[in-house]
Amino acid sequence: MASAPEKPRIIALFDVDGTLTIPRGEVTPAMLEFMTSLKSKVTVGIVGGSDLVKQKEQLGNDVLELYPWNFSQNGLVAYKDGNLVGEATIAKELGEANVTRLVNWTMKYLSNVDLPIKRGTFIEFRSGMFNISPIGRNCSREERNDYEKIDLERGIRSKMVEAMKEQFKDLNLTYSIGGQISFDVFPEGWDKTYSLRFLKESDFDEIHFFGDKTFVGGNDNEIFEHSRTIGHTVTSPDDTMEQCKKLFM
Repeated sequence: MASAPEKPRIIALFDVDGTLTIPRGEVTPAMLEFMTSLKSKVTVGIVGGSDLVKQKEQLGNDVLELYPWNFSQNGLVAYKDGNLVGEATIAKELGEANVTRLVNWTMKYLSNVDLPIKRGTFIEFRSGMFNISPIGRNCSREERNDYEKIDLERGIRSKMVEAMKEQFKDLNLTYSIGGQISFDVFPEGWDKTYSLRFLKESDFDEIHFFGDKTFVGGNDNEIFEHSRTIGHTVTSPDDTMEQCKKLFM
């Protein structure tokens, strides 16, 4: 069991893509060394939108052992000290008929999106959300970067989100654009603030959150603006380290 940090009642929560790693990249040795040092100062937790498998790909197979708190899929799958403490599923929440309805509509919509290239895995069904990618998650890093430029010019994801809001307004869903190529769809309240229900107010004096997509519509926005958190916008993993050094080291 790791020793307690100097200030256990302060917790620093971190997004993954663009905060601890470059988008879909692996954590660097320098960041790992920094995070190991940081967790001797304050309590540390990960709050990512991806599933645990992808978190391990990016942050290491020992991610559950490295950090006291780990929240994948916005906290719908929650671990404390390596032990599972919570899990929720979107299929049970929405019902299979609505899951099928959403998948069918999405496939039809994406078939009409004109792009220079398309790859595979346009819809990724996770236990707590749908992740939808117009280009497909199987694209290469170069293709990912090229798509992001097109998306910024044409607003492909934001237009699709608006269309889905109209089509599925009866389901009370939230749409969150994150990373370079995709956006998440999940029940209202199942954004990253979901993770906060596991952090008792009696246990923490300060909850800091660090993320890059803190703008309205970004997948870090809700937890960034939440009344229980102190939000910090970062521009890169290096910026994350610099801000934490000034605050905690």
